[in-house]
Amino acid sequence: MQRAIDGLFKGLQWLMVICMAVMVVLVFGNVVMRYGFNSGLLLSEELSRWLFVWMTFLGAVVALNERAHLGTDSLISRLPPGGKKLCLLLTLLLMLFLTWLVFRGSYEQVKINWASTSAVMEASMGYFYASGLVFSVLSVPVLLLQLFRLVTGRMSEAELVNITENEDVPHGDAKA
Repeated sequence: MQRAIDGLFKGLQWLMVICMAVMVVLVFGNVVMRYGFNSGLLLSEELSRWLFVWMTFLGAVVALNERAHLGTDSLISRLPPGGKKLCLLLTLLLMLFLTWLVFRGSYEQVKINWASTSAVMEASMGYFYASGLVFSVLSVPVLLLQLFRLVTGRMSEAELVNITENEDVPHGDAKA
């Protein structure tokens, strides 16, 4: 099961790399065409914006799976294990609720904008707003798995605090 999950997220990472590469080529190509040839690609700006939105939502799911989002642990790290578990439980429940809100809002936007088309690509705007749906659908299993691990006691005490050390500051040089 874990291999399938890891494969899915490795695929999402590659999809993000492809989105970034296409964005770089489109934007750089458009800059060269504007300054060098006094013309440009109309598609470049709109498609780059769409790819950026999709890449952001996919990146949020990958970061959620890797527990790599920004946060602060100044209070949580000082709590006893029971307090850390309670805070993580409340956090996971809140994130599930917020994911539901993103799903519901994105679904409504997809329905409202399905018949609308984008200015240049003339693609349904529903595809643009579907990024929120994909984020929600992929986030819920990640959150439920973390919740399951917490409730069943399969999460170590080190995993209760979702903060990783700052990579910029060497461990011995950190000032308190």
